[in-house]
Amino acid sequence: MKQLLLKLEPVVWLLFGHGILIGTILLTGWILVVNLGVPLGIVPADALAYDRAHALASNPLGRLILLALIALPMWKGAHHLRSLSIDFGGGERDSMVASVLYGIAALGSLFGIFAVLGL
Repeated sequence: MKQLLLKLEPVVWLLFGHGILIGTILLTGWILVVNLGVPLGIVPADALAYDRAHALASNPLGRLILLALIALPMWKGAHHLRSLSIDFGGGERDSMVASVLYGIAALGSLFGIFAVLGL
């Protein structure tokens, strides 16, 4: 199992890095718009209307962005939890912890794909 994790490490780091990008830039902007922009009147309330949100979710590029917003932060969280486990003395059970966490992230990504594609 350790050899498989070592071979998958570049892929995990790629997903982790993009999860940081998505989590810090896009989700932060979305939270600012929804929680501050609309209540303060900076952003018109009809900007978040159902028709506009549905148009975004119906567009292939919009679906790709929604999938990234769902899946990539899961990989970021899984990698952070794995590192936290190692830092607290879990180095001897790293293979098991990594398998479980990355499996949960992969399963969550699959659910995200099904949710975004409407399957």
